[in-house]
Amino acid sequence: MAEDLSGSSLEREQRERSSGVTVTLRVTRYRPEQETEPTVTDYEVPLRPDWTVLDGLNYIKDHHDGTLSYRWSCRMGICGSCSMTVNDDPKLTCGAFLTDYAPGPIRVEPLRNFPVIRDLIVEIGDFLRKLVRVQPWLTRAHHRPIDAGEYLQTPSQLDDYKQFSMCINCMLCYSACPVYALEPTFIGPAAIALAQRYNLDSRDEGQAARMDVLNDHDGVWACTFVGECTTACPKHVDPAGAIQRYKLTAAMESMKGYVLPRGGS
Repeated sequence: MAEDLSGSSLEREQRERSSGVTVTLRVTRYRPEQETEPTVTDYEVPLRPDWTVLDGLNYIKDHHDGTLSYRWSCRMGICGSCSMTVNDDPKLTCGAFLTDYAPGPIRVEPLRNFPVIRDLIVEIGDFLRKLVRVQPWLTRAHHRPIDAGEYLQTPSQLDDYKQFSMCINCMLCYSACPVYALEPTFIGPAAIALAQRYNLDSRDEGQAARMDVLNDHDGVWACTFVGECTTACPKHVDPAGAIQRYKLTAAMESMKGYVLPRGGS
């Protein structure tokens, strides 16, 4: 006879409730139709070894308050949409396990350095506009016919940019960055890392266009190399390293302007 999976799941949930093994999620709430300032609400959720903070938030939404608002999608550390501040650190909540923060309480807040729309949802338009400015796509002056085949790369050419291609646009680096917190015009760690991803791609020809954006006061030169962006990055992209590497590139191009004023190479 087939096992009733829904029934067993319900029974397990009932056992967890009755066991009393819980942890407190201290969640920042902001409902603009009701409040002028954010408030904090405590919720008790089951403390299970396989549960993340995101699972706890889903439990709250299902069992305590269906109005709780937050972003999430893949639950696998790929989409980057569930970024929040957990106990003062920017984290992907799908990868932050409740047991790592026990016995709690666990503070869950919106990402810092972004305007809050509602509860744990932040407005990301500024990041998206800056991302477009660095042209994070392959740019070529002339495209060869499709029937001519792919633009081939060697493994070493792939290695040149592969690390920077791992960015998932989670914006944890922006939340961690003290420069972005003080100077919102700073184009930011992820945008620069993604610009480097394409600058270092052997198939790309858009380096000169990106330099106008990156080699600017609000570009790489605004970075003071604190390194918090790299610490926060869940994909080990190393945005701080990308920024410092591009500073060297920009400095070399500036030197060429003095040595070769006609733009020779």
